[in-house]
Amino acid sequence: MALLEGCKHELAFTIPSVDIEAEMEKVVAEYQKQVRLPGFRPGKAPAKMIRSRFESDIRQKVLENLIPKALGERFRQENLTVVGRPEIKDLKFEKDAPIEFKAEFEIAPEFELGEYVGVEAPFVEPAVTDEDVQKRLEQVRDSKAQFVNEEPRPAQDGDFAVVALESISGVEPPMKNDDMTIQLADADTFPAFTENLRGVTPGETKEIEVVYPDDYGEEKLAGKAVKFNVTLKQIRRKELPDLNDDFAQELGDFKTIEELRTTVRNAALREKEASVQEAARTAILDKLVEAHSFPVPESYVDRQIEAQAENYLRNLASQGVNLKDVKLDWEKLRESQKDRATRDVRASLILDKIAEREAIGANQDDVDKEVQRIARIEREPPAAVRMKLEKDGGLNQIAARIRTEKTLQFLFEKSRKVAG
Repeated sequence: MALLEGCKHELAFTIPSVDIEAEMEKVVAEYQKQVRLPGFRPGKAPAKMIRSRFESDIRQKVLENLIPKALGERFRQENLTVVGRPEIKDLKFEKDAPIEFKAEFEIAPEFELGEYVGVEAPFVEPAVTDEDVQKRLEQVRDSKAQFVNEEPRPAQDGDFAVVALESISGVEPPMKNDDMTIQLADADTFPAFTENLRGVTPGETKEIEVVYPDDYGEEKLAGKAVKFNVTLKQIRRKELPDLNDDFAQELGDFKTIEELRTTVRNAALREKEASVQEAARTAILDKLVEAHSFPVPESYVDRQIEAQAENYLRNLASQGVNLKDVKLDWEKLRESQKDRATRDVRASLILDKIAEREAIGANQDDVDKEVQRIARIEREPPAAVRMKLEKDGGLNQIAARIRTEKTLQFLFEKSRKVAG
């Protein structure tokens, strides 16, 4: 077996004439049962005539039968764990001669597992301050705000201006919005709107030019100077509810604002704990990848890139993007993502080996809980969700994901924490 590069190997094969003839007879017999020739009852056409009439098809069928068989037998004999699909090269199949070909393929990498217990990990004991709690409460409070119409007066910074807006130049097709709200002097508001609407009274119309940055999210506006006719229709102010017991009771099963504060504090602490642990686990995995240098199969890398692309497309679809309008350049994508995908594959192989050594895996309860969680999200019966997952291999994916999470948690628990 010749080693080409990385995980790629090459083997030469020879299939003897006696095996070819035996397979040829089987294929001819199958054709005799299936084909109908004029002047012969079904299944009674002479083998010689069948060989002559369907020679090309028969030879192709013989190749399709014998090559996979030869590959499988050789791989078993040499105890090779082949990944991906072998590439057949230099094929020779001449009359009254053996079949000769070369197979180029990749095998799963073999590597020695280094030290993985006691890896140094950055860790800071998570804490939640009173300011953290207050900030979250203010966010909830802001979400419950009401907008109250003001009596007509000149607009000022902080006001919420309800405007009718129509483009008059700079963009095609023209833009029009009869009920758009703009907060004057807000960080997300273009200065041109604030400067031109400040001091304007409801009923007035102003011509405003807005210059959009080159990296603006809406492509038709990016890098353009657009003129608008903007009519101020109404000025509104935001009224925030008081942070008191009544506010807490409206949000759920809370009797007092202090109960709500405690719940918010505990939720924030759990999030910080998860964030700190995730950062530590990522650092541990990065160090393990650096400590284990071994080649990974290109087929694994391609599969990883394809999975990333599928996730990307699913996210676009969930945002309402028509995937028919999305054109991915696979070669550019592969080039840009290859290093990251290679690192992810190497990390996955290391975690698999650690899980195998430490007998870490997903039990039935773990999988059942995840199925029930998915069922709650999709609002379907757990049995129906399980059936769907069994059909498309989703249960195996769930088990693999749980195994990975457990292995990462094991590494975190066994790591040596240092101030990060």
